Amino acid sequence: MRSAHVWLVAEDGEGQVAGYAYGSRHREREAYAKSADVTVYVDAGHSRRGFGTALYEALLPSLKSNGFHAAFAGIALPNNSSVSLHELMGFCLVGVYREVGWKLDGWRDVGWWQRLL
Repeated sequence: MRSAHVWLVAEDGEGQVAGYAYGSRHREREAYAKSADVTVYVDAGHSRRGFGTALYEALLPSLKSNGFHAAFAGIALPNNSSVSLHELMGFCLVGVYREVGWKLDGWRDVGWWQRLL
């Protein structure tokens, strides 16, 4: 299997970074070597312009060609925009970790979405 790490950057028409995406190993144990955690971030000033979709349309096939079988995305809740993007891209909710992430001065639930590649 080739490198587990895939990084992509999206630029707008003026050369400004609009967002990024990456994939990395889901867990360190060998049993999970063909599963990847994925992240897409789009700058607030560039939201709802297709950057998230474009990043995933490039990232997911790249991970598949690198030998990955499944992709997992953790989303701090609530985050309707991110949930919508992931479900649009074929991810399905598989569970919620309660109060697992500390963000914005409080504990946050993190939902986990999965997509087979």
